[in-house]
Amino acid sequence: MGTNADVAATLREIGDLLDLNGERFKPDAYRRASRSIETLTEDVRKVAGRGELESIPGVGAAIGEKIREFLRDGHIAYLEKLRQQFPPGIVELMRLPGIGPKTARRFLVELQVEGPAELAAAIDAGRLKGLAGFGDRKIALFRQAVEARGPVGRRQSLRAAWSIATSLVERLRAEAPVERVEVAGSLRRRRESVGDLDILVTSNVPERVFEVFSALPMVREVKLRGPTKETVVLSDDLQVDLRVVEPAAFGAAWQYFTGSKDHNVRLRSLARDMGLRLNEYGVTREETRVAGASEEDVYRSLGLPWFPPEIRENQGEFEAAARDLPPLLEESHLRGDLHVHLPEGSSRDGIDRLRSYATQRGWEYVGVVVSDRPDAKELLDQLRAGQRPGTMTPWLLAAWEDPLGSDRLPPAGCDYRIHSAVGPDPPDPLPTHGPLLLTHLPLPEAGAEASAERVARWVEYARRAGAGLEVTPDGPQDGLDSSGVRRAIEARVPVSVRGAGPVVPDPLTLAVGLARRGWATAPAILNARAMAELTGVGRGPGPRTTPPRSSVRRTGPPRTGGSPR
Repeated sequence: MGTNADVAATLREIGDLLDLNGERFKPDAYRRASRSIETLTEDVRKVAGRGELESIPGVGAAIGEKIREFLRDGHIAYLEKLRQQFPPGIVELMRLPGIGPKTARRFLVELQVEGPAELAAAIDAGRLKGLAGFGDRKIALFRQAVEARGPVGRRQSLRAAWSIATSLVERLRAEAPVERVEVAGSLRRRRESVGDLDILVTSNVPERVFEVFSALPMVREVKLRGPTKETVVLSDDLQVDLRVVEPAAFGAAWQYFTGSKDHNVRLRSLARDMGLRLNEYGVTREETRVAGASEEDVYRSLGLPWFPPEIRENQGEFEAAARDLPPLLEESHLRGDLHVHLPEGSSRDGIDRLRSYATQRGWEYVGVVVSDRPDAKELLDQLRAGQRPGTMTPWLLAAWEDPLGSDRLPPAGCDYRIHSAVGPDPPDPLPTHGPLLLTHLPLPEAGAEASAERVARWVEYARRAGAGLEVTPDGPQDGLDSSGVRRAIEARVPVSVRGAGPVVPDPLTLAVGLARRGWATAPAILNARAMAELTGVGRGPGPRTTPPRSSVRRTGPPRTGGSPR
């Protein structure tokens, strides 16, 4: 009790229960804090011991006090009070794949379904048929989620799997006799959910590596140990395969265990046609290994370029390579972040940290949401106060976020609007005051496959509204998944890559990875554009200080390039 994962899970549960209660802003505040704790590279107990919890992004005085209560007492009275307001099965219900807090609330309010067993009975009785948003495919996914529930084999979100893998890799590098450590599998390909982890290392003493690995605190059970492979189950039921590979075959093994299966099948077929054999040990001609030390050598031996891991799905990458692979988005292409929430507490301190973070990244601008702050007017003034025309100081833009369909006008001085979705489908008519971004799209909830028809409707809605769509570190739980990114790019709707503010860079890395998985190139990304190219910025509802660059005029719907050929 008291680990970063425990604290993050507890804060996330508070956010989910507040969502069930119909709260508007508090759920996101607790989830932001949960994500910050989840990706924290230091033990949260040490941070609390130094009295610095409030320095963690998203952790203000109120949330910080609850974390201290949890670390001290093992529980939070506020959470216990929230739990008493709902049936005990409702938390288990909203943890099922495809069922988040909003869907669980619908089940509770409209069907009086209080847990997985009641949901199964409601599905069997046909009670979901005819309800808005619950088509036959969605109902089938609900049934599948209920039938498949159980601890072992449960898929982790990309963000959660990344956090776990990062911790394991750091411990191996620090404590085991290894020369090289790399993550493979679906995590390296940035799949939206991860079923297990694959880690490859090089070492002259595999036995010692396995001893160190199996003794890590998060390892619950060793399922298998051989000369070069160990399989363990972690305390959160995630399975991890650790392989020790010789350096001469590392590239081949890394390629092989990264996958995907379909990509590898295509590669092996090409190798056979050339009289070669390809497996995790290398590329061989008869008994001679011709490649294996690096992935580049493996692909080169087959007459192919190196493929970015995110697009290794046999979904057009081989055909594109016959012409020229597009240069996918890199973190270095980003000019800023258009959707950042300041942590609770002093606005000036948050602004200073944000400006420092943006400067370190070499960003031109950061869009700060002011609508969820009680001190919005003061915050607007503070955003402008530090701007110095003619310098390299990042420009801080003021964003106003409200639910889609809201007629509330932002105060004078705001640069653009962000509209958050409030239902599964886009409403009519189009927003009166056009947003730059549409956010929090239910496309889909965690774990379910995206509905192609629903994604298409949101993409078309964004195109007509002249707005961009977001991809975030949480993927389909909070915006576009990779297939949605690809669809948006093909429709020439810009995509905004959203990070998590001034914290460790991993969340931004994941959002970029999801965009790359959707074949995004820099011209397709809204916040890879220079300040002067941001469609809509500078068209705020009232007077404002103009950035020390060219003015921005809206001349039509955003147009982007970079779609796969």
